[in-house]
Amino acid sequence: MNVFDCAIKIQEETKQYYEGLQAESDRQEMRELFSLLAASEDQLKKSLLRLKRMVPERNDLKALDGTLCSFRPPLSQRELMEELEKDPDLYRFSVTQEEQEIEKFERLSAQAGSETSATTLRLIAEAERRHLNVMENIYDFVEAPRNFLVDGEFSNRHEL
Repeated sequence: MNVFDCAIKIQEETKQYYEGLQAESDRQEMRELFSLLAASEDQLKKSLLRLKRMVPERNDLKALDGTLCSFRPPLSQRELMEELEKDPDLYRFSVTQEEQEIEKFERLSAQAGSETSATTLRLIAEAERRHLNVMENIYDFVEAPRNFLVDGEFSNRHEL
């Protein structure tokens, strides 16, 4: 399978997952977070499509099959929403998923038979790394209203 097609398929499935979470969430803050995460997945997909057009050679890799080219979250949408009630910090879940994608593409680049495929896989891993940074920025943006210092002399971490 073509490495770009594989990465794009993963982004499409991830976007659908976040859109499903957005639809299931009953909290406005979570709907906003999932909406932004879905939009960031769409941006990454567009970036990968641009990269695909820039790389003239076909980059097929036999190691890429249906299992590697699909987004498989450890929790279903319903399970994640239930978990969210206990632990509202979904950030760790999203970051872990993205880090696993980066590791997967780096591992595949080391196993690639041709230098062109290895370079392409490293480009995809780098795009995923930039996307991880975007996800961190989204989380900081959504959490900004709750993370602030009331006074420079005193902390609001513990109420007096």
